[in-house]
Amino acid sequence: CMTCRRRPPEPVAHLPMKLPARVTTLANGLRVATVHLPQVESVAAGLWIAVGGRHEPARWCGVSHFIEHLTFKGTRTRSAAAIARTVEGKGGYLDAFTQEELTCFHARIAAQHTAETVDLLADIYRSPRLAAADVVRERQVIAEEIAMYRDQPSHLAEDLLMEGLWTGHPLGRPLTGTETSLARLDAAAMRRFHAAHYIPRQTVLVMAGAVEHEPVVAQVQRRLGRLAPGRIHAPEKAGLRTACTPVILREHTSEQTQLALGFRAFSRRDPRRMALKLASILLGENMSSRLFRKVREERGWAYSISSGPVLFEDTGFFAVDAGLDGGRTRDGLVLILKELMRLAGQPPSRQEWQAARDYAIGQLRLGLESPSSQMNWLGEQLVMGGRWQQPDEVERRLSEVTPAAMQNVMRDVLRFSRVSLTLVGRAAGSFTNPELVQVLRQALPG
Repeated sequence: CMTCRRRPPEPVAHLPMKLPARVTTLANGLRVATVHLPQVESVAAGLWIAVGGRHEPARWCGVSHFIEHLTFKGTRTRSAAAIARTVEGKGGYLDAFTQEELTCFHARIAAQHTAETVDLLADIYRSPRLAAADVVRERQVIAEEIAMYRDQPSHLAEDLLMEGLWTGHPLGRPLTGTETSLARLDAAAMRRFHAAHYIPRQTVLVMAGAVEHEPVVAQVQRRLGRLAPGRIHAPEKAGLRTACTPVILREHTSEQTQLALGFRAFSRRDPRRMALKLASILLGENMSSRLFRKVREERGWAYSISSGPVLFEDTGFFAVDAGLDGGRTRDGLVLILKELMRLAGQPPSRQEWQAARDYAIGQLRLGLESPSSQMNWLGEQLVMGGRWQQPDEVERRLSEVTPAAMQNVMRDVLRFSRVSLTLVGRAAGSFTNPELVQVLRQALPG
């Protein structure tokens, strides 16, 4: 399985900036979307459900991810081996991932096996076995997954940053759960959570490639059309008033200090999201970015440094991640803050603005060249908001962002009241929380 917040594109063949997509909503609310791509001979399929970490009660933290694992253990009519053979046995792949607001089961297969793949996805969605014996075995597997992530400073820093940005809120809990929450989860709890959240009104099946719309809709109608629509369970809201922890320090055996610096922002529906994206590109999303040049190229204090926004239904955040020389942790933090505030204080030059815009549009085009990436584009938008944007509409909105808008969005976001800093590594033990809070206060407005 993959538990992730960001996924890279998968470029293959050239496709237009206007997707030839069709969407049909069944009577029970389940949506079926297809993108017909006659130039390819495969199909990418994704079953998207609007349920993730933030929908979970605290006592069942990690249940969405646990169910994702258990789904591959078998259904009422298929064993785990039979599930694997249906796709992998024909040269394809089948996987899944869990995020804060969604779960996705996805496959890539030769076009002649499309009907079998749809049938498999419908089966694992409708009737996973969720057996008690499987829960016991998989609990230990997930415990090992948690241990693996704790051994990775970058992943640990990311989890702790979420805890700092949304302290005591479902968004701040680890997607994999904890040893305590895993111990509470049994087969009965899994079945109750699955029945409540795996409902047609929160589900989208998306297929892109050598696929025809009407046969897929007819097959899904036969398999899932009679399911009750279900009742949507809205997650706990999050916003600027949600508790925030300014600094979290975690000592680790790693010599390098993993820094995660986050600022609470706004939702995916906010019109400023395009300006935030371009500002992030200018700051840290490629080798031409300011942070890469200043921290890595000019000083050699880091091997990796990057930035990026992550936006949810009602909130979001902008983050900078860096693996710093342990002896330069404080210097690196001060320099990063200085570069962030430089953009908030002065709009970028026309040349920098144009370079960021061209990079964003280029990445958009490259990222939509394969059936899988088109399936991801359409599926994530549909399951999260209902309305989806054509790529050329996004390109137009990116082109409308001005240098002043990039400055203004960073001026709004870069505030002490919105910040959380996580340091993981051996050097983290040489700092105190009040010391680093003071560094943040000196660099950021209130």
